[in-house]
Amino acid sequence: MTAGRERGLAALLCAAGAGLVLLAAGRPWATVRARDSITPFVQDLTGRDLGGAASALAWAGLAALAALFATRGRVRAGVGALLVIFGAGIGYASVAAVRRSHVLTAAGDRRALLQGLSAHPAVDVGAWWTISVAGAVLLVAAGLLTLVRGARWPGMSARYERQGAARPSAPGKAPDDSSSLWKSLDRGEDPTAEERRP
Repeated sequence: MTAGRERGLAALLCAAGAGLVLLAAGRPWATVRARDSITPFVQDLTGRDLGGAASALAWAGLAALAALFATRGRVRAGVGALLVIFGAGIGYASVAAVRRSHVLTAAGDRRALLQGLSAHPAVDVGAWWTISVAGAVLLVAAGLLTLVRGARWPGMSARYERQGAARPSAPGKAPDDSSSLWKSLDRGEDPTAEERRP
């Protein structure tokens, strides 16, 4: 696999992982039911209701996606390490969010009402939190791939950089650079005239 394709694969894993986490965050992760209370009720809690850490880390992962293209060398390796940390944090936050004690705490004032009525709420955990964990795994994979192989990937501006030595300037003229080109234009000179001469 070429370096460009490896970078593309890492970017795809990163985008898919962060996307899955953000998608799952808006879906119900747990349901609290209290059938034996004076006023029975059902409360659905989304991933955001149970904590915003996973969503925040997913947005950070999307920001790191841009850095995969804009950086190179050790800085890109640092981006890979951050992706691994973001993914691990999302996985931990997702698992911790669906613990019974945490779900009941997130239920807030209704939980206090249930306790006052001596009710025994039931907590049903859905499958959406596992989608968030799957997204976390993809982010970790993108980070590890970047750590191991990212040093050989091209940078965003590599195709625009000059290859080899600088172009020699005409005799009696200063070497090509931006300031000398602008100065020649200010004087009314055509900086490409020398190149067009046979």
